[in-house]
Amino acid sequence: MTRQYLIGELSVRLEQLESVAADGEAGDVARLRQEVENGGTHGLGPAAVEAIELADALCWRSLARGDVAAFCRQAGISAELRLFGVCGRLLPDG
Repeated sequence: MTRQYLIGELSVRLEQLESVAADGEAGDVARLRQEVENGGTHGLGPAAVEAIELADALCWRSLARGDVAAFCRQAGISAELRLFGVCGRLLPDG
C-alpha cells in the first residue's frame, strides 16, 4: 500500500468516526483527521493509535449514557479502524 493510500483510508475512517460522535465529542476526531490529511506520512502509526483510543473513549461514553445504538455504530467503526491499522502495518497485530 502506498503512503498516500494509507492517509486517505485513515482519513475516511476518521470521518466515519466523527459522524457517529455525539455533539461536543467530534472535535478531537476532526483535529486528528486534519492532522492526518495535512501531516507527513511518518505520523500515521501514532495517529492510528490515537484514533483507536478516541474510538474507545467514544464507545465508553456512549455506554455511560445508555446509548446502545451509538455504541454499536462506534464499535463497528473502531473494529474497522483496528483491522485497517493492522493490515496497513500501522498497528501491531495482537
